[in-house]
Amino acid sequence: MKLRTPAVSGAFYPRDADELGRMVDACLAEAAPAAGEPPPKALIVPHAGYVYSGPIAGRGYARLAPVRDTVSRVVLLGPAHRVFVQGLAASSADAFVTPLGAVAVDRAAVAAACELPQVRVSDEAHAPEHSLEVHLPFLQRVLGDFALVPFAVGDASDEEVADVLEKLWGGPETLIVVSSDLSHYYDHATARRLDAAACRAIEALEPGALDEESACGRVPICGLLLAARRHGLAARTLDLRNSGDTAGSRDQVVGYGAWAFA
Repeated sequence: MKLRTPAVSGAFYPRDADELGRMVDACLAEAAPAAGEPPPKALIVPHAGYVYSGPIAGRGYARLAPVRDTVSRVVLLGPAHRVFVQGLAASSADAFVTPLGAVAVDRAAVAAACELPQVRVSDEAHAPEHSLEVHLPFLQRVLGDFALVPFAVGDASDEEVADVLEKLWGGPETLIVVSSDLSHYYDHATARRLDAAACRAIEALEPGALDEESACGRVPICGLLLAARRHGLAARTLDLRNSGDTAGSRDQVVGYGAWAFA
């Protein structure tokens, strides 16, 4: 079995399984109950170190409690930070490993996605990438048995990302998760203004209103917004904060948001 081993365990989140489980559970516990809300088909959640963005991610993942035993496949897309990717990079791994255990990769779904010209396998893109890895412990805590379809997203159009999502859309068994932070390294007030604008664009399902300053995961976000529009989904903002609100200085902050699509 080919395994993708952790790259940022002990840095972005605890290496010890018990400590990691407690930290994820604490982030989930901060979220308000989702009584009466439809379960999300898709989420946008942030990917920084847990002390910074974990509480915001928890607001999104807590919404999955009602579908714990329904979701059996997670299509996870995040920006490629360290290796250039043309299009979307799939993985040849059979499982992605975290301190909480191994998550099987849905090899049939990966093969189906690779039928599209914008998708190719690149284990080099996945090996050092944190934008997907940091979400796995959250998914392991909130879902039952599920398989992963991971993509590191690089230089791709909105339509190319949306076409991948369309191919893997499925039914209630399939959840889509897009990993993205928002503005980077502005002062607190500027970040709040920029992130509020990004939030309005996401709520309006307007990919054209986002630019490279809006979000590091702008490309997969825009693909999701296009797909959400096609499927008649609505976006609901669950949280919008930055590192100055959670664990960092307010001089230079990174923005985080969580959205549910249903």
